[in-house]
Amino acid sequence: MQTILGGITASQISTPRLTAQVLERSAIVGSSDSSSAPGDARTVVLVHGNVSSSLFFQPLMLALPSSIRAVAVDLRGFGGSQTLPIDATRGVRDFSDDVASVLDALGIGGAHVVGWSLGGGVVMQLLLDRPDLVASLTLESPVSPYGFGSTGADGAILNGGAGAGGGGANPDFVARLDSDDRSDDSPTSPRSVYRSAYVKRPEAIDHEDLWVESMLTTATGIDNYPGNSAATDAWPGFAPGTTGVLNTLAPGNFDTTAIVGIPAKPPILWIRGADDAIVSDTSFFDLNYLGQLGAIPGWPGADVAPAQPMVSQTRAVLDAYSADGGAYREVVFEDCGHSPHLEQPEGFVAALVEHIG
Repeated sequence: MQTILGGITASQISTPRLTAQVLERSAIVGSSDSSSAPGDARTVVLVHGNVSSSLFFQPLMLALPSSIRAVAVDLRGFGGSQTLPIDATRGVRDFSDDVASVLDALGIGGAHVVGWSLGGGVVMQLLLDRPDLVASLTLESPVSPYGFGSTGADGAILNGGAGAGGGGANPDFVARLDSDDRSDDSPTSPRSVYRSAYVKRPEAIDHEDLWVESMLTTATGIDNYPGNSAATDAWPGFAPGTTGVLNTLAPGNFDTTAIVGIPAKPPILWIRGADDAIVSDTSFFDLNYLGQLGAIPGWPGADVAPAQPMVSQTRAVLDAYSADGGAYREVVFEDCGHSPHLEQPEGFVAALVEHIG
């Protein structure tokens, strides 16, 4: 099927780190909503989430004011970018270093950077390592600054991170990604996962086939999605590994709370859906919460394996960022899941445009 929408161009950008696919909607200089001189158009850089690609951003790119240049980068192992191993002991730095190399190759600096889900973690790391590339930061349904899974309210790692990382992926979902399953005949098919987890009301959103195609670009295996795992005596029997996507966000590998102390603090916009099934204080992808619900047997109890309060953790870190001289704004869309840019497009664009000013 045709995956690139009209008005979007796709190109391959070669850097010393990788060859990455980049989608772009150029600014229209001299348009009715632009007071920019040639070459002065604002640039928004978009970084996608896990089991997806920049294809998901195309409606947003087309909806932005024509004075804004929109650039979306496919992470390694996703979309049209090169598949390379992921060293999860570096957290998400393989991803953020890749994004930095692409922006350097394109001559983009001081952009308005947007990260969705996993991409939220990537852009927080980019801010830490390459603050020169970030004029403002937008976090859409972002992973907690403490990572995904097995941390307490204060970010302390629980049971060596048991239950987090590559072992948490559903094997049948991984197999269906690998086999390019486009059906809806199982709860673990990519289409069914999109409908149940990515958005709250899938019937109200166009281009479902395109979103499934985007999910199916995910490279699978221990070096990519989901990654490896390690055995542990602690429930549920596995701990984070050292390679692959899910381990990049595992506690012990990932921690971006140092954004609180950076000297130059760009403004942060935090956008999320009130009914997010993936990133929340009661996430259906958090094994401790699933254990609490009885979906995984043997749960040792909330005193040992409490659900991760992801939203509360993010708010606490951003409050500390604000107290240390930064500024952030939280926007919550009701009747919205994990993908506000698809589910509440007008509100999302309005909030983003106001943020980048």
